[in-house]
Amino acid sequence: MTKPLLILIAGPYRSGTGDDPELLARNLARLEEAAWPIFRSGHVPMIGEWVALPVLRGAGGKTIADPVAKDVMYPTADRLLHHCDAVLRLPGESTGADQDVAIALSRGLAVYHHLEDIPGYLPATSA
Repeated sequence: MTKPLLILIAGPYRSGTGDDPELLARNLARLEEAAWPIFRSGHVPMIGEWVALPVLRGAGGKTIADPVAKDVMYPTADRLLHHCDAVLRLPGESTGADQDVAIALSRGLAVYHHLEDIPGYLPATSA
């Protein structure tokens, strides 16, 4: 591997939360669990919400349920996928993550379903 990949981590964020802030935070934490293994393996992890949520706030949105969210959340992922090299699709029902995978495939990007499938994957070492 000569070039680190920018890998979008896609999985449930809003799905099944009823927009409950605690459940949204829990889903974001699950997405973020994949960030270190991706980084440890020599790549750059990206989560769409890391970009979209500050943009949403800048657009005047207070919560993910604000009407302006529809103009920010999915479009942010679409724009990010112009820069990403691959997608890691985590388990769980998610319209947005499924859309990310469809966009990635249409653009010829790699889609991984397990961390271990990522090129150069390095398992955690025990201390």
